[in-house]
Amino acid sequence: MKGLSVLKLGGSVITDKTTPEAVDTDTLETVVETIGSAVTSGESASTTGHERQTSAERSKKDIGNLNHHSHAEHEGLIIVHGGGSFGHHHAERHNVSTTTGTSDAAAIWEIHDAMRRLNDTVIEALHAVGVPAIPVHPLSVATRDENSTLEIPIDPFSRMLAQGYVPVTHGDIVIDSQSGATILSGDEIVVSVAEGLTADRVGLCSTVSGVYDDDGSVIPKITTYESVADVLGDSETTDVTGGMAGKVRTLLNLEMPAHIFGPTALTEFFAHKQVGTSIQ
Repeated sequence: MKGLSVLKLGGSVITDKTTPEAVDTDTLETVVETIGSAVTSGESASTTGHERQTSAERSKKDIGNLNHHSHAEHEGLIIVHGGGSFGHHHAERHNVSTTTGTSDAAAIWEIHDAMRRLNDTVIEALHAVGVPAIPVHPLSVATRDENSTLEIPIDPFSRMLAQGYVPVTHGDIVIDSQSGATILSGDEIVVSVAEGLTADRVGLCSTVSGVYDDDGSVIPKITTYESVADVLGDSETTDVTGGMAGKVRTLLNLEMPAHIFGPTALTEFFAHKQVGTSIQ
């Protein structure tokens, strides 16, 4: 889909992963304000002086009047967010990962409920800055087959985009034909959706400026995992989806360029500039 961007907001960006179910409100507000400016800039340029308003001027009472047709100006955006201190802590407590499953309905609900509540928070923040965001909950639509291959329908995303909405989905727990239910990482969703819709580019907004080398400098480009295997360590906080090493491995499977960058580079990403570490 020409012009489509798939943006992943890392769980560590929008939550405090050291404290269970703690939203990093300041960072979330900063990030969504940047997204709001990118999404609504074209809409503002196409309205009359009477209609024109900035995202900051749009209040929560106007949420019901969001102009979903703004998609025609901002080219198309899908947002995926990680679990952060919401999903990961519950998944770890129940010993559930991308490969180890559970058949306990209460555990499945608890993990999904935490992610749903975080998704609600993200969407409310996006609405407050004028982004016509609507949720897509993977538990209800995605599965893993007998070979643990992810199956996630693309048509709902395509139809939402065609109507001008911004789909907002998230890491979740999904039914697995072999293991009851397993964790579906946001990074996996990014790859599936980006490839399924032939996105132009992918961005992973993380707490770091990119992938660092041994000297602490950002590696500008990664083309093979072997070239950075020695510098990719484990995540310092609980992450059942593989940390930075898992992200790099996953993104290397993409056919389009992907970038890992920090929140301060989000504006440049929307401006189609080279940011952080490019993976391709």
